Amino acid sequence: MAPANKPKHHVVVGSGVAGSQAAATLRERDPDSRITIFTLSSLPFYNRYDLPKVFRGRQDWREFLVYPPSYYEEHRITLRRNCRVANVDGRRRVLALEHKEDVAFDTLLVASGGRAYLPEELSDFRLLMQRFASFTEAMGVRKQLPEGGHAVLLGGDMIGLDLARTLVDTGYRVSLVTGPHTFWPHEVSDAQRPVLLAALERMGVVLVDGVAAGGIAAIEEGARGMPARRVVFRDGSDLRGDVVMPFFGLVPSVEFMLGSGVDIERGLLVNEALRTTDEAIYAAGDVCQIWSDAERKYRFYYGWKNVRAMGELAARNMTGGDEPFRPAQDEQLEIRSDGWLHSPFWEYE
Repeated sequence: MAPANKPKHHVVVGSGVAGSQAAATLRERDPDSRITIFTLSSLPFYNRYDLPKVFRGRQDWREFLVYPPSYYEEHRITLRRNCRVANVDGRRRVLALEHKEDVAFDTLLVASGGRAYLPEELSDFRLLMQRFASFTEAMGVRKQLPEGGHAVLLGGDMIGLDLARTLVDTGYRVSLVTGPHTFWPHEVSDAQRPVLLAALERMGVVLVDGVAAGGIAAIEEGARGMPARRVVFRDGSDLRGDVVMPFFGLVPSVEFMLGSGVDIERGLLVNEALRTTDEAIYAAGDVCQIWSDAERKYRFYYGWKNVRAMGELAARNMTGGDEPFRPAQDEQLEIRSDGWLHSPFWEYE
């Protein structure tokens, strides 16, 4: 812990919505402090919710930045890119980077988000699928998918469905292999599911029932003169497309917190003030499970408004506050009056 006359060092792991909002709030509330953000990204904070716009002509990474590069210097926020955190020692309040550098902190916010989940049975076909979680990956898909081409989406979480909507709008064909992860993270009842699937069809998405087909048996390279990818189902049917993309939801990125001394279930467990079992360590965003007194359980909250609110709240509580988290957006998936599917998770300001 910093001596009384020494500025505190606030460390943030993750430069997404939660981490960046937290850093901005920390600077407002503790103007004399040191603030350091560690991120795996090679780029400063950019809006990942905007990535489908690479199909609408936005292909310069600078157009996606939320803050100009000068922002960090002007606000005295040290942004360390391409840095992987190896582990955290909560007792000593030290964070170790993979290249063996140790960094001391007074408070730590874990806002490392989540990585795309891939079912184990598809892991052997990883190299034949295109990811869409970063600007580089988005541009890779844009280059591989020919104009008017055919994209095959697997799973169909809300990130994937947002991309599907953009692809259809811009003249591409989209087939969605549906399954238990379709509409994740929304909880959809058996009664709602066929109605929501019908809305996707009205949006122009071709649906393939992956469960009825017995699941995916293989993903293969297409034969010469055929589309680049072939998805083979266990019932013997197949589906061909120019790209195959998995969208099965997210898994919290918490591996580096193992052994840190804080409680972990699927994500980092935090109280309503976003504090872990270590008073100096907080968590915000897709990486944490927040205790709900009303539901008497830990739960995840998704959507950029919720994530941004968590980042701001965590920063306030790291600097002397003790406020509880309150959801900042509706989580309901609905059918709009024009018949199209609408999710609040698609709204970004």
